[in-house]
Amino acid sequence: MRILVKGAGVAGLTVAHELYARGAEVTVFETSRNFSRAASWLAGGMLAPWCERESADAAVLERGRDAADRWEAILPGRIVRNGTLVLAPNRDRQELRRFADRTTGYRWVDEHEIATLEPSLAGRFRHGLFFPQEAHLNPREVLHSLRDDLSAKGVIFADGIADDGEFADIVDCTGAARIRLSRELRGVRGEMLYLQTQEIALSRPVRLLHPRFPVYIVPRGDGLFMVGATMIETEFGGAITARSLMELLNAAYALHPAFADAAVVETGAGVRPAFPDNLPRVMQEGKTILINGLYRHGFLLAPAMAAEAASLIFSRYDSNRNRPCA
Repeated sequence: MRILVKGAGVAGLTVAHELYARGAEVTVFETSRNFSRAASWLAGGMLAPWCERESADAAVLERGRDAADRWEAILPGRIVRNGTLVLAPNRDRQELRRFADRTTGYRWVDEHEIATLEPSLAGRFRHGLFFPQEAHLNPREVLHSLRDDLSAKGVIFADGIADDGEFADIVDCTGAARIRLSRELRGVRGEMLYLQTQEIALSRPVRLLHPRFPVYIVPRGDGLFMVGATMIETEFGGAITARSLMELLNAAYALHPAFADAAVVETGAGVRPAFPDNLPRVMQEGKTILINGLYRHGFLLAPAMAAEAASLIFSRYDSNRNRPCA
């Protein structure tokens, strides 16, 4: 069975992996070999379904609770299972209580345990929440590794125009490119930056709560940290704004003053597609299966959505194959 996957972001690559694993002959159509146009390139890579429950539907937790296991099966050794640490300035402890009331899977930690978990933050925060079951990955390394792995196995990557008629099924994973084609999809802008400093070391993502602007900081190794991300209801895809840049930098400084001397090595902004309920969908239009609306949960939910799409394709294929002749 020959299947065409349109889009080589996290959704396209995970569905290509799932289809190949089930025996399909897969071709992936990509518009950029360096992932520069994929929202996945700007992602935090946090596999944090319990934390996300603070503002997300329960379905995000149910679909994402085994995300780390799914990714470990896809790319063994790429997942860091150090949990997530959630903090707030001492004057904003109420924000921690509010976060705790909306989530599960955590334990309260005091100043001593915070220092044990993250020595760089010793003495800076009195209370926090630790989510030990959560994990994270490096999206850029994962995208390249998964693409290379699929290519080595025989999955074809093409950047030319593909003839849809040559394929039994098509899986559309083009994300934000479909916003104008669907009345339900909307764009949500996210902005981020990369800071580099050797004065701070973190072992896990840290979320810093603030009544106005919560932020997360994810270690990438070698003193590199991803700081993000805003959520703005707009389809504007231009460069990061001065306001967002200042707010992200101020939040990083609030976590640790040494970030004031960090080098800003990259800024970025992208538009993520979302449905009204902020939940992703697998949909069928003729012989095309669409995976879209991953919103801010791309790496968290892509493996589960890929499995759902593959099951839909293969159940339809089995049904047609077993249908009696007239």
